[in-house]
Amino acid sequence: MKKALIDRFITYAKMDTQSNEQNEATPSTQGQFELANLLVKELREIGMMDVTVDDNAYVMATLPANTDKDIPTIGFLAHLDTATDFTGKNVNPQLVENFDGKSLILNEALNVILTPEEFPELPAYKGHTLITTDGTTLLGADNKAGIAEIMTAMHHLIENPEIKHGKIRVAFTPDEEIGRGPHKFDVERFDADYAYTIDGGPLGELQYESFNAAGAHLTFYGNSVHPGTAKDKMVNAGKMAASFINKFPEQEAPEYTEKYEGFYHLISVSGDVEKTEVSYIIRDFDHDSFEAKKETFVKFTEEIKEKYGEASVKLELKDQYYNMREKIEPVMEIVDIAQDAMTNLGITPIIQPVRGGTDGSQLSYMGLPTPNIFTGGENFHGKFEYISVENMEKASTVIVEICKLYEEKHEIQ
Repeated sequence: MKKALIDRFITYAKMDTQSNEQNEATPSTQGQFELANLLVKELREIGMMDVTVDDNAYVMATLPANTDKDIPTIGFLAHLDTATDFTGKNVNPQLVENFDGKSLILNEALNVILTPEEFPELPAYKGHTLITTDGTTLLGADNKAGIAEIMTAMHHLIENPEIKHGKIRVAFTPDEEIGRGPHKFDVERFDADYAYTIDGGPLGELQYESFNAAGAHLTFYGNSVHPGTAKDKMVNAGKMAASFINKFPEQEAPEYTEKYEGFYHLISVSGDVEKTEVSYIIRDFDHDSFEAKKETFVKFTEEIKEKYGEASVKLELKDQYYNMREKIEPVMEIVDIAQDAMTNLGITPIIQPVRGGTDGSQLSYMGLPTPNIFTGGENFHGKFEYISVENMEKASTVIVEICKLYEEKHEIQ
């Protein structure tokens, strides 16, 4: 598996598939279609059936059952796009054999160095084969590692027919990083009972809880007047926006929160005296706290209106996704099977909430309960991103083991 994983991942990582929130089309970038078409070709070459790609770059394929048992159809998903936080153009993956666990120079000219002081998990990877960036781009392990791991697991099952399994579906989806991954995903056509996204981080992650999420966009309207004659006439939209921003508790921001703590996250501020726009995301695991956070936005907006007038600010508040726990808890056996698969392989499951988005959050509410499983990567979305090939191999074997366990736990028809 190791060489196949390296070859697949590096091939995928070199393709520029960053999504683009400014483009309303699906996929939002042409590079995602190029990767989708490559995967279609590869899926057919390894022997997958019913391989399709639609007009929106959703790739689907089937591995038929090789048993007579009545087994639920399970799916495995990963996303084509990479994050928009840092450049993903001209990715140049670096292979580090037998890592010594010490500081790792990614780019000498730019003085980009992975250090144990800044990244304390680094020494634990001593002896591993790592794939890193060259210090100028992100790596794209989120989620091209997941794609490589699914592809390699399916190829392994095809080459080893003695491993019995039910019907398996795989899908690769666009635009997850901009929150649109499942928007045009045809759950009925996918035709799986349950699924798993292979989109987590370090070894052992198993996640079935996610944030409740909303986005808030505010537009503040001022009145620009020459500052020399502005007395009692100018209304500064920028200062209005600053007043609004300062209403939020400082400690309820991402940089101060962890575990099950929610937050308000200021994404962007732009504008001038006449008009200023502000964007936030709102996150909380608890439904009541989530609703309270949204009400806070309404309350603070009304306070601005009371001071500056009804037309001074416009609030657009939109839910994005919900905590998938509500839809997964009734079928917790799918989490139990993933946990057993890891335990059988000597991997300690780390069950923790997803402090971020995953396609599974939306898919679970679309009728496809979808927990999330690790890929083996670290420091996603930036130049310090890296992944252990050994842990990628373990992710692939977990996929295989999950397929085996579903077969073992069900009766013959």
